[in-house]
Amino acid sequence: MNKERRKLIFFWTYLEWGGAQVYFMAIMKEALKAWDVTTVLPRNSSPEMIRFLEQLNVKIEFLDFHIDLGQAPTLRRKIERQWSRIECEIATLRFLKRYDLSNSILHIEAAPWQSWQFFTLLSLRKANVFVTMHNAINGAKWRELVWTARMNLVTRLPGFHIFASNKDTKTKIRYLVERSFWEKIPVTYTCVDPVQIANVLARTDDTLAIRTKHSVSNKAFVVLCVGQFIDRKGRWVFLDAAKLLQTGHPDIQFIWLTPTAPNAEEQQKIDAYGLDNLDIRLSSTVGSDREEVLEFFRVADVFALPSYVEGLPIALLEAMSLGISSISTNVFAIPEAVIDGETGLLIKAGDPKALAAAIVRLKENPELSKALATQGSKFVIENFDEREAAKIAISHYEECFKDAD
Repeated sequence: MNKERRKLIFFWTYLEWGGAQVYFMAIMKEALKAWDVTTVLPRNSSPEMIRFLEQLNVKIEFLDFHIDLGQAPTLRRKIERQWSRIECEIATLRFLKRYDLSNSILHIEAAPWQSWQFFTLLSLRKANVFVTMHNAINGAKWRELVWTARMNLVTRLPGFHIFASNKDTKTKIRYLVERSFWEKIPVTYTCVDPVQIANVLARTDDTLAIRTKHSVSNKAFVVLCVGQFIDRKGRWVFLDAAKLLQTGHPDIQFIWLTPTAPNAEEQQKIDAYGLDNLDIRLSSTVGSDREEVLEFFRVADVFALPSYVEGLPIALLEAMSLGISSISTNVFAIPEAVIDGETGLLIKAGDPKALAAAIVRLKENPELSKALATQGSKFVIENFDEREAAKIAISHYEECFKDAD
């Protein structure tokens, strides 16, 4: 590369944040050594997310628009969401005029099978564009035909690249793209930062002190979930399991840590469960930096993520790396980390009885729980190191300028 530091731009237009942003931050930490790193996100994004970016010392630029990702149960809402996407893409193209995209890398959160026209226009500007796919796309047969046609178009564009954040995703998108393109897709895993994990573990060995700090009962058997409180994460399965165990196991406490509070309609549904054993907390209330948030994970005896749709969730990997026995579902890339009976327990998605039974099994068999926690931590630290994944990503950024340099 030239001695001049080239620009690396991470870009997303939605307000919610989660694993995709933690994945981006892992690459940022490594890229800052040689790149001019800028993050672009909506102005009214979560202060917590902005604070994490500031702690990395990356440049931040703000958008005065954001995409509508609200639920679309009616045709009218579907149309409104599509129009919101189109408006955001037009605004994004205008915003990006300030950069020399031919001499930069743009790593953007957008669906190439949906935003194919947007990516075509970026290609006309000789942009070097990277998109990470975290899970495969599924739908009716006619949709798959449309998506395949669009993906074949987009993946032929000069300067367009795809990363897969797990092996399952790469395998399942094979039918969407030409084999020559597919074979070149690198897997840049969603991972953990071993140094950060070691720092969290070194803060204290006193779990009771951590619980006291966060007003969590020292007598409870705590089941923790971390992530957006949304349907695909299995939120109602989690609550159903809490309901099933509320009477027979009153000492089991369920905690869901989320970056975004439930809205009024969701809260009404939560209240209807009548749960005394559920605590939904905002991640912004448990810590001001990533290590403090991760320290909160340690209040848990068990981590449970009953997702329906996932790539490879970072919160799950972080919990495992911290030595917390974990339960999740046998979907998408989760079995790449959770090997049933070895590094954690796997259950069927959508089955609250199976979740409840797995929780009780670990509660009543502490030796099994400890063995899963130990093996899970060892497996994640050895196989999901964010520094290695970041180096793979950066090496592919650099390939874009190989001939120029």
